[in-house]
Amino acid sequence: MEKEILNKCLQYGATKAAIVSVDKITFDEKLRAYCEVDKCGHFGKNYACPPLVGNVNEVIAEAKSYKKALVYQTISDLEHSLDRKGMLNGMRYHDKVANKINKEIEQHFDKHLDLRAGPCTVCKECTAVINEACKHPEKKRASLEAYSINVSLLAKECNMDYEYNERLVTYFGAFLLN
Repeated sequence: MEKEILNKCLQYGATKAAIVSVDKITFDEKLRAYCEVDKCGHFGKNYACPPLVGNVNEVIAEAKSYKKALVYQTISDLEHSLDRKGMLNGMRYHDKVANKINKEIEQHFDKHLDLRAGPCTVCKECTAVINEACKHPEKKRASLEAYSINVSLLAKECNMDYEYNERLVTYFGAFLLN
């Protein structure tokens, strides 16, 4: 079944996909410091982002409770290194690919953890900003970094390139599975 899922990932638009044991994933709680700088503007304003996603030790323990990770990447072209529109289009494309993979995962696994690039975008605006409960907790998607996963080392473990240059942006996602 693993080979079929990997092939589906590629059919759905992933550049590469791999399955690794969760015990091969490097977790680094210091990655939370990048979130605290709040360059993206979602720190404390999105239920899938720190600190609202949960205590760093709790989310790492949750991730480690799974056995395998289906890791995938998408690579999108940029016009230049500061091409924000190209980066956003790449992120939208990554989400479309992830949504297709998610439908496949849901057919085969009762429980999984969907980790993506960037903040959760299930809702247009997260209800965290108005202190209301999450409208779709079962659909909420956190980033790999929110779970303290070192993406560059994960890419190496999966034999994938971790690229960002003036012409390319690479996004990663993973489905943690039992």
